[in-house]
Amino acid sequence: MGLAERRAVERFKSEDYPGWLARIEEAARFPVPVEVVWEELAVNDFADDYADLFSKVYFQPLVDALAAVTIDELGTTAARAGIKKIIIRNTGQYHSISGFTFVDGIVTLDHQPNSNVDYVDERAKGLRQILESGL
Repeated sequence: MGLAERRAVERFKSEDYPGWLARIEEAARFPVPVEVVWEELAVNDFADDYADLFSKVYFQPLVDALAAVTIDELGTTAARAGIKKIIIRNTGQYHSISGFTFVDGIVTLDHQPNSNVDYVDERAKGLRQILESGL
């Protein structure tokens, strides 16, 4: 990760991420711990697009899926009891929801940030199904 990428990650962390974290907690209806592996999200040659990429690939689908799960009291209770932590990362192996898992209370979104960017709704739907199956 070069200087441009590090700067862009730091800018997203300080300017955009606090708002996304608030939306995640609002959608979940509880303060769920979120761990972002920032150094993995940064991909070369895309620093100028991080705000758009990170939002569409990770954060908007997560907010949408959580909101769909917690639409009623039953879902909210299940989410509070079942979701212990959310991890957002990019191991470089996944460009679809095949990298999304929910195991032992840990929700993991592992996806390349610059792949299939505009499939926001598909990722949200897939994550919702994964969460509902695990709760």
